[in-house]
Amino acid sequence: MRILLIEDDTVLGSAVRDQIAGDGQSVDWVTRLDAAGDAVAAAAYDLLLLDLMLPDGRGIGFLKTLRARGDVTPVIILTALDQISDRIEGLNAGADDYLVKPFDLSELSARIGSVARRYSGNPNPIISHGALTIDIASRTIRSEGKQILLTAREWALFEAFLARPGQLLSKPQLEEKLYTFDAEVESNTIEVHVSRLRKKLGASVIETERGMGYRLGTP
Repeated sequence: MRILLIEDDTVLGSAVRDQIAGDGQSVDWVTRLDAAGDAVAAAAYDLLLLDLMLPDGRGIGFLKTLRARGDVTPVIILTALDQISDRIEGLNAGADDYLVKPFDLSELSARIGSVARRYSGNPNPIISHGALTIDIASRTIRSEGKQILLTAREWALFEAFLARPGQLLSKPQLEEKLYTFDAEVESNTIEVHVSRLRKKLGASVIETERGMGYRLGTP
């Protein structure tokens, strides 16, 4: 997943960013709402992590604006505001979850996974694809009892296919998943990582539609 973190506390922001990256997700971090607006306009995010008290305004207003224009990107609120009325306001504004600071980073990872599974239409963290047994919560894959290890980039791509079974994904769409792992994405990065996934998971796990893109193969 590609995640946008909107948080002005540099200590917490660094910890959350490192946690997300350690989980194999790509993350962009901004500290103001105006920068968040620019980021959302420029990239397709799978999830937003939103603080409510930011230097240039309240996150609630930002969230309401997103929902009013039809943006359904999942949002988890991260805030020190812990009153029931604050939670109700956040959820009514369109948030998918609400996490009160201070929180355990492992819990944040679990909440991110839970929201992602709901939006992918698969609330079960254990899924099967042919001979593969995939735990999308722990990011582990087994085939005939043997664990298959993927790099963070390989997992990011494979997760994109799992979230949209049968859907054709273009090269630019897949590149979006990798932008924050390095300074830039090379022109052949997708081809290289698709090839590696096929070697590890099976030649038919990803199908190529020449000139169009890639899709998850039929089990």
